[in-house]
Amino acid sequence: MSLPPARVPVRVREMALADCDRVSRIRVRGWQTAYRGLMPQPYLDAMDVTADAERRRALFARTSDDVVHLVAEDEGGEVVGWACVGPYRDGEVRTADAELYALYVDTGRSGAGVGQALLRESVRRCETAGHARMLLWVLKGNTRARRFYERAGFGPDGTEEPFVVEGVAVPEVRYARPLNG
Repeated sequence: MSLPPARVPVRVREMALADCDRVSRIRVRGWQTAYRGLMPQPYLDAMDVTADAERRRALFARTSDDVVHLVAEDEGGEVVGWACVGPYRDGEVRTADAELYALYVDTGRSGAGVGQALLRESVRRCETAGHARMLLWVLKGNTRARRFYERAGFGPDGTEEPFVVEGVAVPEVRYARPLNG
């Protein structure tokens, strides 16, 4: 199953270190919007774009060659989305499956096809790398994200685990999709 083309022109490219500030703004605002009511509000309110950007730069500098960071740019060259894919992590072990680690879209661009463009390119990269299956984790209560992934051919595979935020268990569901690579 493939996703329809983006409804607004976007260009997906590999992320550069200079994109970290914008990616962090998208990521933090994405958490604060999408996870409202699903995670403790004080945790979401305390998220800081500047601190996240510092962590993002450090992580980006240490990223291994098998992890791909992608950004989507609008017609004016502004970064409006971010995705990160690589080998599936089973604890500390990396497996032959691929994993979508993250996908966030600028909250003002939600529903415009930016996420679809990022997911489409993420799937393509994982297929090209020879992965037979792509996995991702999504909050059980995040129905909007779950519908998005289901439209793209992903589905729950029966695996769940709690993600603990400030002592509160926030259940996650693992989704899977076979790849054509």
